Amino acid sequence: MDSILVQGGGPLNGQIPIAGAKNACLTLMPATLLSEEPLTLTNAPRLSDIKTMTELLRSLGSEVATMQDGKTLAMSCHGEINTRAEYDIVRKMRASNLVLGPLLAREGVAEVSLPGGCAIGARPMDIHTDGLTLMGADIELRDGYLHAKAQGGRLKGAVIDFPFASVGATENIMMAATLAKGTTVINNAAREPEIVDLADCLRKMGAQIDGDGTSTITIQGVDRLGGATHPVVTDRIELGTYMLAPAFCGGEVECLGGRMDLLTAFCEKLDEAGIEVTETDKGLKVKRRTDEIKAINITTEPFPGFPTDLQAQMMAVLCTANGTSVLEEKIFENRFMHAPELVRMGANIDVAGGTATVTGVNKLKGAPVMATDLRASISLILAGLAAEGETKVSRVYHLDRGYEKVVRKLQAVGAQIERISE
Repeated sequence: MDSILVQGGGPLNGQIPIAGAKNACLTLMPATLLSEEPLTLTNAPRLSDIKTMTELLRSLGSEVATMQDGKTLAMSCHGEINTRAEYDIVRKMRASNLVLGPLLAREGVAEVSLPGGCAIGARPMDIHTDGLTLMGADIELRDGYLHAKAQGGRLKGAVIDFPFASVGATENIMMAATLAKGTTVINNAAREPEIVDLADCLRKMGAQIDGDGTSTITIQGVDRLGGATHPVVTDRIELGTYMLAPAFCGGEVECLGGRMDLLTAFCEKLDEAGIEVTETDKGLKVKRRTDEIKAINITTEPFPGFPTDLQAQMMAVLCTANGTSVLEEKIFENRFMHAPELVRMGANIDVAGGTATVTGVNKLKGAPVMATDLRASISLILAGLAAEGETKVSRVYHLDRGYEKVVRKLQAVGAQIERISE
């Protein structure tokens, strides 16, 4: 099993290219099930989760080819479709549930195993299935699989009021509604950039969608969708992660392809902490304004609020801030599993339920630590970059799901980091 060794203490300077968004690409790929014509995605990230979705789509009858640059996915689903998404593939990744809506929309039936993913708390499927039920699907859970069938063979438009702004459910219902008969209205819809990116792609395929980026999305169903070529939006979580590296370690890093509008609330918090973010013609340049970081308070919220997927990384940075910071996690329970590992490095963190209180210390110290999930993995690497001595991060297979060439990118800006096999 691989580990990552980090020798901390030095500033970071240079440029880091930001990949296409994992969460956007994993949403866009199942859209190929909605059409018999080719769908091509450019700027796709080279990650293990993308390989898992490729494996799943192929098992359902799609053709998926990765072009020579490794960042272009050419997909087509013009043959016979298998409507059963098997447990052995689906268990590897939460986003596998996004084939449910497209399969129901095109074939009228679907059997999809309950999904897996990082262990960061309950992420139930009922908000997905409740919405599809309103659209005329009969769904029951048997033997770990969701068995779904559209009444009359085709979904129907409906007004769907989400109890909370679920990103995955918004995406699933959007795709399902593109081929449904009539109009679907999603109230309390998620507003993330990945939602807008999906809507843009679906419109290129011929879907009629309005209101994406707002809390009310309207989809007028059509009889068929065509093909399209679509670039995957910049990964705002990778962007935010690498923006924090020079904030923590010192120096100045330019994140190529970065856009402030993808992370407005995050950038506001960086400014509050004394971290300067400047827009350039190539992306975003980040550096500390002073020698120390100021303590700040953070509450994770759905977009456009502070992203839950940057909470772990920000906690690591605040471990050496001047003062006491309070981080409140309102999206997922059980998402402070990185805190005990940061404490092993000398951090002063007290966790009570969904709130973590972080009192800054002068310096973190290198230690052997263990990653518990994707974002925890990168938070420990950031901590290691700023710590005194060597940090060994174990169980880094999580990283391959969400960060493309992380060691190479950090080495390019001066980090002393390497990946080792044991």
